[in-house]
Amino acid sequence: MAAQILIFALQSIGMDTKEFIRLALEEDVASGDYSTLASIPPTATGKATLKIKEDGILAGLDIARDIFYYLEPEARFEWHKKDGDTIVYGDVAFEVSAHVHTILKAERLVLNCMQRMSGIATLTRTYADKIKGYRSRILDTRKTTPLFRRFEKEAVRIGGGYNHRMGLYDMVMLKDNHIDYCGGIRAAITQTQDYLKAHNLDLKIEVETRNLDDVKEILATGGIHRIMLDNYKPELITEAVALIDGQYETEASGGININNIEQYAATGVDFISIGALTHHAVSLDLSLKAVI
Repeated sequence: MAAQILIFALQSIGMDTKEFIRLALEEDVASGDYSTLASIPPTATGKATLKIKEDGILAGLDIARDIFYYLEPEARFEWHKKDGDTIVYGDVAFEVSAHVHTILKAERLVLNCMQRMSGIATLTRTYADKIKGYRSRILDTRKTTPLFRRFEKEAVRIGGGYNHRMGLYDMVMLKDNHIDYCGGIRAAITQTQDYLKAHNLDLKIEVETRNLDDVKEILATGGIHRIMLDNYKPELITEAVALIDGQYETEASGGININNIEQYAATGVDFISIGALTHHAVSLDLSLKAVI
């Protein structure tokens, strides 16, 4: 039975997640958790609970479970909440039973991941709730913590947002610098189309605009998927959306915050991208406590 649990626990953790956990523990534990090694017998077992110390939206239970399973595949992880749940001070998210060495070695990594993800999910939910009833969807950006991007983007989804491209490899975005280096919008688009065709790449193309003249040039060129309206005032976005008239997806970006997002949603734009979901989120207060 123990061997079956071991195989199931290890197989349930994806390779990318295993590598992340390995490197994160290597950074934290290195040659040894000497506080635990010096004070706790290696055979000691125990329980701990994840306690909520601040109201918000919970996120990160999967990675927390995977960290414990990575260290001890026979650990027992009992869910009391699920990702996306609204949580309040005093709630218990999960209980874990394992060797005490496992619990203490995993504690900080579990908390760092869950606090960060829960903070992002909480902020995203605040934005999503603000534009309920509008057709616009909230997008994240690549303004993420290096090597933690997929977990932060998962937290955005948990909070009610949507993911933009994961990286530079899964979508073409021709931004102002690309356009300026290339010599203009038409050149950037046509050269990109030629490149994708020559390399047999099926990628969507998004183009950033700075004014309505840029929008008109894109419409005259064609062959793209989404037009970004960067740093436009809401009234100008309304004008741009009418000009585009459903030919391509539209995305508002830049200068958008919790106080004005409803004005942008009212323009009828398809997407609103908000870097603040990840780079301004404040970690939620959580703690892992021994059950004695």
